[in-house]
Amino acid sequence: MKTNRPNRGIRSKDALDFHRMGRPGKIQVVPTKPLTSQRDLSLAYSPGVADPCMEIFREPNEVYAYTARGNLVAVISDGSAVLGLGDIGPLASKPVMEGKGVLFKKFADIDVFDLELDCRDPDKFIDAVAALEPTFGGINLEDIKAPECFYIEEQLRKRMAIPVFHDDQHGTAIISGAALINAAELQGKKIENLTLVVSGAGASAIACTRFYVSLGLKPENVLMCDSKGVLHTGRDLSNNPLKQQYARETDRRTLADALVGADVFLGLSRGGLVSPEMVKSMGDKPIIFALANPEPEIDYNVAREARPDAIVATGRSDFNNQVNNVLGFPFIFRGALDVRATHINEPMKIAAAHALAELARRDVPQAVNAAYGEVFNYGPDYIIPKPFDARVLHWVAPAVAKAAMETGVARIEVDIPAYRESLRTLLGGSTAVMRKFVRRAAADPRRIVFPEGEDPRILAACVILLDERIATPVLLGNPEKIRAVIAEHEIDLDPDSLEIVNPKTDEMLAEYSNRLWRRRERKGVDQKVARTLMRNANYFGMMMVAERRADGIVAGINESYRETVRPALQVIGLRDGIRRTAGMYLMLHRRGLLFFGDTTVNTEISSEALADIAEMLADAAQTFGVEPRVAMLSYSNFGSVRDKRAKCVADAVEILRSRRPDIEAEGEMQANLAVNYELQCRLMPSTRLTGPANVLIFPNLEAGNVAYKLMRELGSIPAVGPVLLGMKQPVTVLERDCSVDNIVHMTALTVVTAQQQTPRA
Repeated sequence: MKTNRPNRGIRSKDALDFHRMGRPGKIQVVPTKPLTSQRDLSLAYSPGVADPCMEIFREPNEVYAYTARGNLVAVISDGSAVLGLGDIGPLASKPVMEGKGVLFKKFADIDVFDLELDCRDPDKFIDAVAALEPTFGGINLEDIKAPECFYIEEQLRKRMAIPVFHDDQHGTAIISGAALINAAELQGKKIENLTLVVSGAGASAIACTRFYVSLGLKPENVLMCDSKGVLHTGRDLSNNPLKQQYARETDRRTLADALVGADVFLGLSRGGLVSPEMVKSMGDKPIIFALANPEPEIDYNVAREARPDAIVATGRSDFNNQVNNVLGFPFIFRGALDVRATHINEPMKIAAAHALAELARRDVPQAVNAAYGEVFNYGPDYIIPKPFDARVLHWVAPAVAKAAMETGVARIEVDIPAYRESLRTLLGGSTAVMRKFVRRAAADPRRIVFPEGEDPRILAACVILLDERIATPVLLGNPEKIRAVIAEHEIDLDPDSLEIVNPKTDEMLAEYSNRLWRRRERKGVDQKVARTLMRNANYFGMMMVAERRADGIVAGINESYRETVRPALQVIGLRDGIRRTAGMYLMLHRRGLLFFGDTTVNTEISSEALADIAEMLADAAQTFGVEPRVAMLSYSNFGSVRDKRAKCVADAVEILRSRRPDIEAEGEMQANLAVNYELQCRLMPSTRLTGPANVLIFPNLEAGNVAYKLMRELGSIPAVGPVLLGMKQPVTVLERDCSVDNIVHMTALTVVTAQQQTPRA
């Protein structure tokens, strides 16, 4: 089921608020060493800093041991060709460069300084960048117009002994090159025999063409078009040597002429240039890469309808085969930095393309399929990996590193299998976990009821839920008040398009009241009390879910946790076979997902209760694609303290192991042992865990609640929750200080839970 609301893209106000909220911008510098005492300061600066300075002076390569240079990349631009905005200058380009830095960090844990240079003289620009070589391990040139970008990169590569990479040229070339390798194979064609038509003659188009030649394409098989038509020998191109090298002796003059009989179309120009008739004129089993953004040269569906035998790729995320540069630059730099490469050469780029192509041919993990809500198999609709496929890091970076070592541009050697294994834990599994669940929810949105429909945070979240097609919101409240809140807060919602239910006047109020009375009449609830309770939005929303009028509920932003959970237990109840409910938090630690429980529900704890909680959290972890390793936490380590509280935890371990021998569980143990596997093995060589614990069961609610809040606030660890486990139907209880983003994430989790509990036929 899809919502009817069209995805209108990002609104200006949302983008501006995103960048200026809290600390302005998207990046900050964070120290990696403790600076808590005078001794720390003396070590970090004077006089202690003199020692590493002199070590580097004596041996320059020691800079990699004593500084961050080996993991530091400069993203540098003059602002002359920024995205689709054109020449907006260096100052206005800064948000883009910060954004590029965020992608480096998010996908490959590479630190970035963005540098925007007010310099349009290419030689002065080159001098300025070259002078920065002692600071950085690599240079990412960004958004510099052609033809200057070619000259700047070429000269910097000659002058600098660190990788210099203009992503606008090579990024698209490498990713589309990977797509071309697989598309040609699937179409039964060899790259050396392909005929290519290129629409566009800028930096990306020329770089892609050059790269395809590196992959085996014959230069004489290329026809390139600019805004005036085909580049041919009859045109005066003397003022542009780059275009001149692609001038061919041909009688074809227009893009339509060029496409007749062609095997491949590469579009890096502007939207709407190619008609269905033009692609119909192409050769058998054509390959169509319409990469203009945001509108491709020809719409994906139009191209497929015109040529069902075609393989089509675009730059858009809402169609198959997205050519996305984020599949390239973070991982190419990661591999180059880790072997201290002096350059990113052509063999390294070719290795990256072949690695991506090979990865697309492998079986796709269930976690990736679930994240996108469909099953991917190598074929015409899946020729390159998805951007949120976590395997890209430990697939591409080792290929790049290996090519650097084989071609002599690496300063150090690494063991490739060991290096690949180290990359698997670099970012943990949490990098894109919530985005995966958002995508999974969007594949099959469900009706989610919000009892606090008058709250501006809920309404702001509904904007995102509708735009991302995550859920169909059902708002409870007074329709006129909801309209007033939307207007007062300038929320981009059309009240007439929303489903709003007023519990106090709804036609089902009497029927719901009677059903609650019948369910609770032996619990002190008479008809009058039932009617009073049912006028409460929480009770009414729970009954809507219980009666299948909605698929799930997200509540609690204006109520205490207890007051929200009580109606859930009274109206919806626990799943069959479940003894109790429990609250779980997901901590998105860089080393991987951690699951904390119980953090919100059970105040009375016994060994049986701890075992119940652990079993529910372990099963929940598996729905997130995580193999659970359960640690039962205590202040005691394996019997080191003998009292009833430690014994309660130890007994819980044995109860869980007897019930569920399939779950790795250990304890009682202290928290540091649980997450420090080396220490755990040293102190308890017979540990039953095979790695650091990722499911942490706290000995009581106080401990769990304190732990997640301290990690969230002091450790800046993103926390998602609380997730209410064990309910018969999906119930999510929000924190009262919940942000709009967290409401969206919790709603996505609620939708996914509904999908699991009631799959569609």
